Amino acid sequence: MSGLLSVVIPTYRRPDALTRVLDALGRQAQPPPFEVVVIDDGSGDGTLATLEALRPAYPFRFSTQANGGPAAARNAGVRLARGELVLFLGDDTVPEEGLLAVHAAAHAQERPDPVAVLGYTTWPAERRVSPFLHQINEYGLQFGYSLIRDPESVPFNFFYTSNISLPRELMMSAGLFDTTFPHAAWEDIEMAYRLTRAGMRIVYRPAAVARHYHDITFASFRRRQEKSGEAAAIFYAKHPELGDFLGVPQAILFRNGGVWDARWWPLWARLAEKVRLPGGRFAVEHVLRQDYLRGLRRALGAGAGSPSRVTG
Repeated sequence: MSGLLSVVIPTYRRPDALTRVLDALGRQAQPPPFEVVVIDDGSGDGTLATLEALRPAYPFRFSTQANGGPAAARNAGVRLARGELVLFLGDDTVPEEGLLAVHAAAHAQERPDPVAVLGYTTWPAERRVSPFLHQINEYGLQFGYSLIRDPESVPFNFFYTSNISLPRELMMSAGLFDTTFPHAAWEDIEMAYRLTRAGMRIVYRPAAVARHYHDITFASFRRRQEKSGEAAAIFYAKHPELGDFLGVPQAILFRNGGVWDARWWPLWARLAEKVRLPGGRFAVEHVLRQDYLRGLRRALGAGAGSPSRVTG
């Protein structure tokens, strides 16, 4: 439907956070015409009952599926969407009141190429942002907004489905998200790589703000990094030309280090999670990079780097 923006939200076992997101969509300032599509990824808790009880003022639809991960849920949402544009939000990324209007205005600009519009996802205003949380949000471990040099030409690896919009038909023609990725890691970047090779550009609009209501600790992020490494082996199998970008040569040579890597760097990084310490940022990045390479090496050794095809 021309001029309609479809907000697609995959969700899994976060009914309270999801309700906060949906309520915020009802308070948008001067939004474009929009609908909201939620896909319950087999939560098996109170999520479905929460969705059934909702009566928002905006057009709203939801569906449920057997648990298949966020890529499969996003694909289901895109297929159900009626809008010309699709905006992806997380079920824990709460939009500020101007978010939809900023995305719509960016797409309304005339350009020679189709674009994806990246918004800014940050922490709740009331939350104390520790050095660790600031680091992973701004410098490329979870996001990397402070690394963006040109907002009109953003690299494909900044395609964050917590807050990004793009033409629906563009995704449909590219085959949507690859559902062979086992974790919520790299499946969004892999699709962005295919889309940018087909001519799409990414532009950055930091005024489109979403607040990330998610508890993350250094320990939980270390586990995430190993899973990210495992998923990177699948990415490499699909696009071996990205081996250097994914760190494959370093992973092949990776070995667990001595006492510094096993004890002292992780200790210093844990201390730097809460307070600023000399060398703290390096320690955090070093430990998390080691975790990523460990997961990638393990997956490569298990054959996950063998060639495979995209399954949408």
